[in-house]
Amino acid sequence: MRVISGEYGGRPLKAVPGTTTRPTTDKIKESVFHMIGPYFDGGTVLDLYAGSGSLGIEAVSRGMDRAILVDSNFKAIKVIQENVEMTKEPEKFTVLKKKDRQAIVELETAERSFELVILDPPYALQEIKEVVKDLENRKLIGSTSMILCETDKNTILPESIGSFSTTKQKIYGSTRITVYRGGHE
Repeated sequence: MRVISGEYGGRPLKAVPGTTTRPTTDKIKESVFHMIGPYFDGGTVLDLYAGSGSLGIEAVSRGMDRAILVDSNFKAIKVIQENVEMTKEPEKFTVLKKKDRQAIVELETAERSFELVILDPPYALQEIKEVVKDLENRKLIGSTSMILCETDKNTILPESIGSFSTTKQKIYGSTRITVYRGGHE
């Protein structure tokens, strides 16, 4: 696993040991960022089920200013911290060891907002619809935000959630990528 492109391109990333975290393959990660970018002009990314932190780190490497990387697994947090150190710019990253809903409440209190949200929950916990509504209700995402969802290919998300609509969808092997953008009423 590595950073594909941008400022940290080619640098190796560690994976979370064990079978509880599914790393996004480099091939899927490259394809996903071509769907949504491939590069960004600033902004903040929230990776709510960060695993190794690979997707959030890739977003910063490709031009996002900051990343909030959230995971509730201790092993994942340790790997995220090691991967953030590899960037040599730890000030661009905030790592939170919290469950998704706890992190959302904390981020609302801090009055954060996000241009890109990455949702790649464990397949057994497909709560994307509720999480998107919660993020929107708490004003953590708005009309210019983009939401990237990674699910099992058999999981079909709704065409719209709140004021967000599907703009792109693609299947890579056993993985389905769904991209939502704001502005739909």
